[in-house]
Amino acid sequence: MKLLLASAGITNLSIHAALLDLLGKPIAECDALCIPTASYGHPMSSPTGAWNFTTGRNPDTPMVELGWRSVGLLELTALPSIDRERWTSWVQAADVLLVNGGDALYLAHWMRESGLVDLLPSLTDTVWVGLSAGSMVMTPRIGEEFVEWEAPSGDDRALGLVDFSIFPHVAHPMLPENTMDAAERWAARLEGPAYAIDDATAIRVVDGVVAVVSEGEWRHFP
Repeated sequence: MKLLLASAGITNLSIHAALLDLLGKPIAECDALCIPTASYGHPMSSPTGAWNFTTGRNPDTPMVELGWRSVGLLELTALPSIDRERWTSWVQAADVLLVNGGDALYLAHWMRESGLVDLLPSLTDTVWVGLSAGSMVMTPRIGEEFVEWEAPSGDDRALGLVDFSIFPHVAHPMLPENTMDAAERWAARLEGPAYAIDDATAIRVVDGVVAVVSEGEWRHFP
């Protein structure tokens, strides 16, 4: 699977170009599935947030509204009640998975419960585009600062499909606590490498090779 792990979606031309490179064809020729699940786990989220994401009404965090050939909805909490072969065929047919923000641990839980995480290694040509928690879910740990929903494990572990953690939304005007100094303190408490990224930045991962795509502010903590 190819990853584009963003803080706020496809917010500039550099991230847009990275997306096109990962897709290998125009957006208008690609079929997308959007995953709103993380929206429901975070106390700052609401059903309105999930609706705005899935209907492409988030101009500050563009994902669904980019002009895909088709867009479908994949709600992970529903998958355990659906025949596995049925929903896996939907995922396998998609060119891209667009994954909303919200709560990363809640999203990780439902990726495991639904079985989606087990399918990911076989999706070699599929692009995963994460927005905030939709990016953080791929990391080993999110850090105690970002724990809202309590996972059954009781800790801050996410999926660990990449070997670095992500501190999103650096210097966001609505999140005054998300400073680079705060990110440095956060990173110091983790056991591995990490990136702090602002909303003009994304992290591209293909075959284990990591590249930062940015028109803004970011920092790597080895």
